[in-house]
Amino acid sequence: MSSLNILVVEDEDAIREMLVMVLEQAGFRSIAAADAEDAQKVLDDALPDLILLDWMLPGVSGVEWARRLKKDPMYRGLPIILLTARGEEEDKVKGLEIGADDYMTKPFSPKELVARIRAVLRRSGKINDLAQITVGDLVLDTEQHRLSIGDKQLDVSPTEFRLMQFFMTHPDKVFNRTQLLDQVWGRSVYIEERTVDVHIRRLRKILAEYGREELVQTVRGFGYRFSIADSATVST
Repeated sequence: MSSLNILVVEDEDAIREMLVMVLEQAGFRSIAAADAEDAQKVLDDALPDLILLDWMLPGVSGVEWARRLKKDPMYRGLPIILLTARGEEEDKVKGLEIGADDYMTKPFSPKELVARIRAVLRRSGKINDLAQITVGDLVLDTEQHRLSIGDKQLDVSPTEFRLMQFFMTHPDKVFNRTQLLDQVWGRSVYIEERTVDVHIRRLRKILAEYGREELVQTVRGFGYRFSIADSATVST
């Protein structure tokens, strides 16, 4: 769960801080923004796994920003849960019609919030209740901290394990070095971008022993992508 990031967009300081605390206690990473403008800057740097979005925000409202995101192919698949004091059925329908994945009326319990988040992440394929992520014959076991191909266990470091966990839960998407640093190492840690290249090379070397080095691909000018579909045509 530690590799999953949630963007919290809430203009009230006390509520925003409470949401961040609840999420971190539940094992998520969180990034906070006070309005849609700041939230968009976050998206420009790193793509979260889910957005908790307040309906009423200063400037561009939360519901309007959500509408824009759902129209953009880059963000269309990004899960959004709307948070609002509006409890009328008409407002709920409006929120869901623009593409929001769920809707919570304030006040709500932290336990219910976490349960709703997990449900949305489960539906979007970002978490696996079995604690195993399987892509083809590649299996990542988050409980036993093992990565294997078939019956062969791969010798990877904790960082490379987290890198593969992130890749396997975000297949076919391109991430630049900064995004990978934020998602795998965390924003609070200062590490040079070339560190990503070092771990990618080592990961490919390990995968190459099983003829699977093409699972982790370089997208020239952009970054890296994990793709089982493309690799299937070149692996033996």
